[in-house]
Amino acid sequence: MRLILVRHGQTPSNVAGELDTAVPGAPLTALGHRQADALPDALADEDVAGVYASVLTRTQLTAAPLAAARGLEVVVLDGLEEISAGDLEMRADDDAVAAYADTVAAWIDGDLAVEMPGGPDGHSFFDRYDAALATIAGAHPADATVVAFSHGAAIRTVAARHGGHADHRLLNTGAVVLEGSPAGWTVASWSLQPLGGAHLAGDTSHDVTGDPDPV
Repeated sequence: MRLILVRHGQTPSNVAGELDTAVPGAPLTALGHRQADALPDALADEDVAGVYASVLTRTQLTAAPLAAARGLEVVVLDGLEEISAGDLEMRADDDAVAAYADTVAAWIDGDLAVEMPGGPDGHSFFDRYDAALATIAGAHPADATVVAFSHGAAIRTVAARHGGHADHRLLNTGAVVLEGSPAGWTVASWSLQPLGGAHLAGDTSHDVTGDPDPV
């Protein structure tokens, strides 16, 4: 399977540098909608068999233009959501951002016992995200291409586990492509710009979940 994990478009919380991870989450900004609208052309060469999104509003809004262009429904799938910020939810101060980033970094380094303050440990994160990927894989042929809209820290952490560069950023509507199956994924590519082009990057100075070193 070819699984294209796309980060959602820009939200007001991204602009403010807030740790916005709870359901339903923020909508898209005007730039976020432009980023989403650029995806059908950006993925024109992909034979997309399915479009999935997390339970958060921003991924579903980002997925909608691509799904409409391909005549597909957006399948909302529990498990693709962002790494929960726990007690740090909606904070934007340096201490909170550093605590979130340090926890994610520990998981990427393999220490899954570390807990997000007031939130999950790495084992529970990977259990639910891996289950979502397995659900997607089970719904399509092994040679299918599927697009799943998810979140910055979640995609970066999963990609790093499967050979991706842990120090890479993932901007809004950037993507990581996984190839393989739940028995073994490999990172085929990691886009360092929005799929629609660098002109859609916007202000990334407060990208607390897309940047491996946000403080």
